[in-house]
Amino acid sequence: MINWKNLLDLFLQSSCPLCQRFTSQELCPNCIRQLQKCHNLKTQSLPIFAWGTYGGILKRAIATMKYENHPEIARLLGQLLAQAWLSHHGCDRTLVVVPIPLHAHKLKQRGYNQAALIAQSFCEVTGLQLKKHGLERIKVTQAQFNLSASEREKNLSEAFGLGKDFCLRPKTPVLLVDDIYTTGATARSAIQTLRESGISVYGLVAVAITVKSVNSEHLSP
Repeated sequence: MINWKNLLDLFLQSSCPLCQRFTSQELCPNCIRQLQKCHNLKTQSLPIFAWGTYGGILKRAIATMKYENHPEIARLLGQLLAQAWLSHHGCDRTLVVVPIPLHAHKLKQRGYNQAALIAQSFCEVTGLQLKKHGLERIKVTQAQFNLSASEREKNLSEAFGLGKDFCLRPKTPVLLVDDIYTTGATARSAIQTLRESGISVYGLVAVAITVKSVNSEHLSP
């Protein structure tokens, strides 16, 4: 006799984007266990709240999400980030969450903004209000990974503007969300845009932070 449930489960499964094992989740249970071992909370003075250090399977998960068309991984990363945030910050609902945006050209090319997807999942878990279009990227910028610190700052100078969600200025502080925190150049540019418009910034949360950034001073008021 055919077991229709087992047959249906088989068809509903797909390959894990990191190891190619069959799974019905974003990642297979084995990769999720490995990813959870990467949790290594990093905080900075602004504060910057990062779930883990950029390396190993966490680096591979982020790269797969961004460059191999696996936006579903953002949901899991956003959940992990949110759970860690709640364990340290509780259920304070006074913050407005704004993802770091992509330029329209890059968004069209990739098909999704990974920071926005992470922020959406983060807000579903924390209950914080999401303002997906709080910021917009108004300047086409180069990829940051090949640039020096000074080149990054110049590249991102005046890169952002207020988005349509902030036609009315929020009275509560903004919490920025991104996938990776490196030198802080992107965050500083976004924060400057918000503060020049009279919008206060509480801090930034990121899934990963690079090792070089852990003990560095960033984002001074």
